[in-house]
Parts: sequence; C-alpha cells; structure tokens
Amino acid sequence: MRSVLIGLALAGAVSFQSPALAGGGEADGFLAERCSTCHQLEPPANPSLVVRTERKGPPLFYAGNKFRREWLEAWLQAPARIRPAGDFPPAHIKNGEKGDEVDKASLIDHPVLPPGEAAMAAELLAGKTANSVLIAAEAFEPVRISKRMGEMDFVKFKGCAACHKDTPKYGGVSGPELYTAWQRLKPEFITSYIRDPAAWEPRTLMPNLHLQTGAINKLASYLKLIGEKEGRGQ
Repeated sequence: MRSVLIGLALAGAVSFQSPALAGGGEADGFLAERCSTCHQLEPPANPSLVVRTERKGPPLFYAGNKFRREWLEAWLQAPARIRPAGDFPPAHIKNGEKGDEVDKASLIDHPVLPPGEAAMAAELLAGKTANSVLIAAEAFEPVRISKRMGEMDFVKFKGCAACHKDTPKYGGVSGPELYTAWQRLKPEFITSYIRDPAAWEPRTLMPNLHLQTGAINKLASYLKLIGEKEGRGQ
C-alpha cells in the first residue's frame, strides 16, 4: 500500500517523497498547507464557541477514526457538498421569500486535489486517531430493518430529519446529509457519535438523545440500508 501511494504521489501535480508518509515535518507541512485554513488538525486546547463559529470545515484531528480511507481519497478528487448549510449553519442562513434559506453565495467549495495529493492526504489523515477510546467502546451490531420502518424511526420517532437529509430531496439542512453516511463513515464512529456527540465535539450543534444501544444500532442500520442503496445508484 505504501509503495502504491508513493507512486500516486509522484504521478500527481506535485511530487512528494516517502518521508511525508512516515510523518514528521514534511507530512505536517503538507496537511498544514492543504487543510489547516479551514480545519482543526489537532484537538483544541480550549474548544471555545468563537472557534466553533469561525471555522470553515469540520475538525480532522480524529479523521482516521471517522472516515473510510478509500472514500476520503476518492472524495478529495471530486468533492461534493455534504453539509448543505456549511459547518456552522447560522452563518449561512438568510431570510428569503419562503423564510429561512441557505445563502449559497456565502459557502465555499472544497478544493479538488489531484490523485497524488488526494492519496497523500487520505493516508496522513488516516493517522489522525484522537478519541480512539470512544471507538474501542463501540461494537456495532446490525439489525434487520425495512426501509419504511427505518424512515419512520429517523423522521418521526427520533426527529433526525429536522437537521439531516436521509434522501437527496427530503430533510433538514443544518446537519450533514446522511444518505451517503454509510459510504464515508466507519460504523463505530456512527454509533459513537450518536451515543454522545459532545464527546467528539464539545461545541457540537447535535443534541444528545440519550439513546440506548439497541436504538443506536437501529438508526445506524437504517443508514447502512439507505447508504448501500445510494452506493448502488438505486
């Protein structure tokens, strides 16, 4: 894998050598240059509200425990918006003809990375594994669930649709869309974040519903169901 990534890096627009993959100054410089303007690469010493409101993208210091590496590499080469109203929705909402609506002009697009840089970034971010103790505490157990019942649980019983979309056409915009969550997120991260959002982000906008493990696995299984269908283009 390491030799493949080095080959991809050499084939990209900018050449990178193996020391970057091994960590250290060169690797730190790569992520700092590409990512630090919008993302937190290290756990903040003081997770203040000001930092939360001013950052442009979600934190990446636990990216290795959050993202599926293959998905991240592919997404960096063809980024599509996951958060319809940005990382901090109140900063991107305006009053329109139908009430509050997303001010798309205030949002910025994620830069497209060439294959070599995308492989490099994905590999380095995979090493960002803060909060591993939270991941170790999880053991996702899928449950059988129909799309209809899963949708009812997501929309009506848990109220997730107030902030999230479970289809491209329906749901809230103040949180990331979740119809591709299963493709991009690790199962244990999904269940851990649902269990205690503030353990991952002290200033998160997502409420803790204090769900039992069975209810958490049910929600995660619904995301698995719709994510796998989305991945097949259904």
